[in-house]
Amino acid sequence: NLIFKFLQILPKSVRTRTNKGSLIGQVIFKNNLTYIIIYLTLKLHIMKISYYFLILFPFISYAQNYNIGNTEIEFYDETRNRIIPTQIYYPSEQTGENVSISNSSFPIIVFGHGFLIGWETYSNFWEELVPKGYILCFPTTEMNFSPNHEEFGQDLKYVANEIIQMGNQISSIFFNSIMPKSAIMGHSMGGGASFLSSTNNTSSITTLINFAAAETSPSAISAALDVDVPSLIFAGEEDCVTPPMSNQIPMYDATNASCKTLININNGGHCYFANDNFVCDFGESSCSSGLNISREEQQDVTFDFLNLWLDYTLYNDEYALVEFNDSLQTSIRINYQQSCESVNINEDI
Repeated sequence: NLIFKFLQILPKSVRTRTNKGSLIGQVIFKNNLTYIIIYLTLKLHIMKISYYFLILFPFISYAQNYNIGNTEIEFYDETRNRIIPTQIYYPSEQTGENVSISNSSFPIIVFGHGFLIGWETYSNFWEELVPKGYILCFPTTEMNFSPNHEEFGQDLKYVANEIIQMGNQISSIFFNSIMPKSAIMGHSMGGGASFLSSTNNTSSITTLINFAAAETSPSAISAALDVDVPSLIFAGEEDCVTPPMSNQIPMYDATNASCKTLININNGGHCYFANDNFVCDFGESSCSSGLNISREEQQDVTFDFLNLWLDYTLYNDEYALVEFNDSLQTSIRINYQQSCESVNINEDI
């Protein structure tokens, strides 16, 4: 509009026209250098404004500020003769149990809990992500002193696939509301299990994300060799429960994803990815004398990067990836490694 108004006040010696007769196009100036300079300056500013608007627009689009509905579903995997109780939190116009889901389509996030850590501990994740348009599912299996990591990993995959199928079932609370894309997430033991769930991947699993992932049996590090979906691995620099050198870094190195990132939070710990939990906090206190970061600060760093990654992988927002990579390079709160062919990046920093 600025350029159009500018052209309207030009003298007759200036003519503008394209081969279609519009005022948008190449400008033919006759012996008037001043107008050429003004025109190019205006055009440059408009291009800059348009660029920043495009960067901001996806944020405006996705921040819907939904309320949080919740329900519990017991899935049954006939192949394994296994019941998988799952707590589910989803976008809604009202808050409460079994309320209607909002009238849109949403991607799925399935989250694996840590060793003896109940799903309630991860309320920070559903309170952060559900209002932005994600459905979070927390399988509650393997809450015992001898968890079967492989079964737990298969539970995560099974729930992701079943929720997507429920989007096509007219009797389901999620009918016509599911986007056929999912993220497998997990913390600690659940982070290791997320690697076990992502081998022999089906097309519905779009990305793998984990936090302070622990080595498992069978080995999550070995399983990472068969993971080929875009992967984001978070670590805490001062994590003494699952130290990055023997857990997340080997997992990152082994992963065969064409786009993968390891984010190591400066001064970060193991349990601060989640909320207070006696079992986790007690375990970490046995090997740590304290952290130079607060739980809130560690979670702020986590969500700053996680939200951008989810917008890119589950909502196809390419501008979010640009901002994600820019934040990697400029943040003083982390160090990182990345190998990402899709944006011609292959860096260790």
